[in-house]
Amino acid sequence: MTLTCVKRLALALVVLVVGIPSPALAHGTMVNPVSRAYTCYKDNPERPSLPVCRDVVGIGGTQPLYDWNEVNIANAAGNHRSLIPDGRLCSAGRDKYRGLDLARADWPAQAVSPGPFTFRFIGTAPHRGSFELYLTRDGYNPLKPLAWSDLEAAPFLRATDPPITNGVYSMSGALPSKSGRHLLYVIWQRSDSPEAFYSCSDLTFGGNGTPGQPVPPASPSPSPSPTGSPASPGNPDACLRAGTGHIGHGTSNVGTEPGGNGPGSGGSSGSGVGCPGDGGGVPPAAGAPADDLPGALPQTGGIPWRWGVYGALLLVAGLFLAWFAREKWTGRHRAS
Repeated sequence: MTLTCVKRLALALVVLVVGIPSPALAHGTMVNPVSRAYTCYKDNPERPSLPVCRDVVGIGGTQPLYDWNEVNIANAAGNHRSLIPDGRLCSAGRDKYRGLDLARADWPAQAVSPGPFTFRFIGTAPHRGSFELYLTRDGYNPLKPLAWSDLEAAPFLRATDPPITNGVYSMSGALPSKSGRHLLYVIWQRSDSPEAFYSCSDLTFGGNGTPGQPVPPASPSPSPSPTGSPASPGNPDACLRAGTGHIGHGTSNVGTEPGGNGPGSGGSSGSGVGCPGDGGGVPPAAGAPADDLPGALPQTGGIPWRWGVYGALLLVAGLFLAWFAREKWTGRHRAS
């Protein structure tokens, strides 16, 4: 092998490594009010108890729920309405998440009231960007596939680079005057990238909500389930600190602290009851939603590009050393 061949091989490896897909580094989803993706993740993807979550798994398998924080479009660049067709808003038009688009009335809905509310969004790899929060129009029918025309013409809340604490964005706003069942649609458009994330949360105004039955503790499984981190009801931040080191995404928090965003009240959410994957969290009881923050998040996407580069460099170095040793041995053989 000549030096020219080594150089050509090195160039080919560099081109190959550049083409290796890498996971996006900023992800997220609404956690207060809780999103559909996170609701079904907490219902245990391997043995869901909620009928709607069983159907979500039946449509797309369990992986979309383990990747509950990856409902995104990499190159959205603000073109949400042209990229996402009617009936596919909750999945962002991605077949992987098409189960989230199911049009039915038994999605667990968080009971809320018009007025002050602190919205919370998990951002496991924080980036600059803007949030837009939409509510469905009066007369919304959950039995019909969600279309863009079902949303109010303008977001009721916009927030650019909201404050983030322990991996959670907090946005103070006011829920509009509504009654009955509605859906909250959230768009997080990054300003440092064309990537955007999307989240659907079901709400009921002036009602008790339909949180579903408590979820049994998840048993160990060889599936790619993320592992939880210890947390106590008084220390929900332990979950977040355990999760921020992973490449992940996000979703809406499941609820509120006493006096928080429960029925008939407004304000920020707070206390927690466990982490995903540790069996400690359950869906909120009617009238008393619990704030269950995600713990260690699953890494999604392709091979991290850095490892690909390192591997290519090591291979090139090995080839060069092999060529050098061969040339040296050949030179000595000729001299003798």
